[in-house]
Amino acid sequence: MTGLRTVWVGTRPFRPILVILILLLLGFSIALPGFATGVNLQNILTSVSVVWIVSIGMTFVLISGGLDLSVAATASLSAILMAKLLDAHVPDVLTLLLAVAFGFVLGGVVNGLLVGYLRLSVFVVTLASLTALTGAINLWTNTQSFYLTASLPTAIATDKLLGVQIPIWLMIAVFLLGLYLQGRTYYGRNVYAIGGSVQAARLSGVRTGATLTGVYAIVGACAGLGGVVAASRAGAATPQIDTNLALLSIAAVLLGGTSLTGGYGGVWGTAIGVLFLGTLQNGLSLAGISSFWQQVVTGVILVAAVLLDRVQGRSWARRGSRRARSPQERVVEPAPATGTRVDPLRDGEDQVSVP
Repeated sequence: MTGLRTVWVGTRPFRPILVILILLLLGFSIALPGFATGVNLQNILTSVSVVWIVSIGMTFVLISGGLDLSVAATASLSAILMAKLLDAHVPDVLTLLLAVAFGFVLGGVVNGLLVGYLRLSVFVVTLASLTALTGAINLWTNTQSFYLTASLPTAIATDKLLGVQIPIWLMIAVFLLGLYLQGRTYYGRNVYAIGGSVQAARLSGVRTGATLTGVYAIVGACAGLGGVVAASRAGAATPQIDTNLALLSIAAVLLGGTSLTGGYGGVWGTAIGVLFLGTLQNGLSLAGISSFWQQVVTGVILVAAVLLDRVQGRSWARRGSRRARSPQERVVEPAPATGTRVDPLRDGEDQVSVP
């Protein structure tokens, strides 16, 4: 029972969306005969594979108190690089690694250095990156698409391992890596510390510039891998930018309980948020709902996620105020140099605790 209670307490940041997801699955399973099938469930997972991969990286960005609007351009550039390398007969594995590394370097250098070391506005920097990279894509490709017929994109799009499609295995790998980085490394703790307070983290000995540069490099690498998966499933690397990618990834992270102001959240909640969006879209499509209405619903959900984040923040503040007036007020030790965030406004159940 203690283990179950621990698991239940751990779902607190994303518990509302988890409950809604379960109800949504039950409702669609009853109302739509073709929904609860193995084929359709795999279709849901593969359809959200790109958003899932990018959202895991976006989680670290939002935890640090930032955001990245340029992930779609990074994904497109990485996909085009993959097409160029495959045309040059570069080995498949090396091509995949280079495409991901390209996104890693692009995110770290273009966004990370400007945000982490020059301390420029994340909104301005990432919006400028989106604009500049979009222009670079069109100049590089001359607005032409590149069709992919090599073995690497074909394998990603069509092959299965143990009966499960390759994009799903990539989703699992990225999730596990993000989970480890978040909870089992000093770097993950530093990201939480920066999201709580950059000044406090700096005074605690955290190298904020390097940590923030790494955050944008991580989301760049995820965008690079997402671009490879997207191009492989489409059969072509195109210069057209999917402007919804950044919106959907941010929406999924917010739905998963990560705070828009940073310092709170995690990849478990992000995974639930992505599954919610994918399940909703799949169910509405099977029900014959127009894609335009699906866009309307997605936008409303994003606003609801931001409102929920605001309500939770006020709830924590009120709880902290009541505790401050109580004679049993706790004394909270200063955050350690490792960067673990300790927030006096939250009780033990709400407090971020990164092992």
